[in-house]
Amino acid sequence: MLLLILFGCAPAPRYHSRDIEESKPTSRDSKERYRPEALLLKGSKHMAILTASYYGEDFHGKLTANGETFDMFGISAAHKTLPFGTVLKIIYPPTGRSIDVRVNDRGPFIGGRDIDLSYGAALKLGLVKDGVGKVKVTIISWGEESGN
Repeated sequence: MLLLILFGCAPAPRYHSRDIEESKPTSRDSKERYRPEALLLKGSKHMAILTASYYGEDFHGKLTANGETFDMFGISAAHKTLPFGTVLKIIYPPTGRSIDVRVNDRGPFIGGRDIDLSYGAALKLGLVKDGVGKVKVTIISWGEESGN
């Protein structure tokens, strides 16, 4: 009974595994051809154009997928597959601003979006006004696979 009470009061992670769509390709090559983020998986010097959005108040203070407490004013990112701890250079072409973010969460799980930035990161890039936009993403360093 005590365990039920303790687990019932724990903050919920942003997404649950049941929220993630199964995407097991029948042919790896044909699947990667249509996934812009697949370019990031081929090496640390590769760049991809991704559709970015941001998240904030609804998730502020809740746990991220890697167990950290989400700070909407901090600088972080959510990606569906990149290892936690991966550091990305994000450039928002309409403003010319850039920022380095660390992946610590999973998402976004809204069709047509590839990466979710914290409100703080989106604010520094100038993406908040637009809400969603194309960004240039380059991997600076790879994170650890553990924790995924």
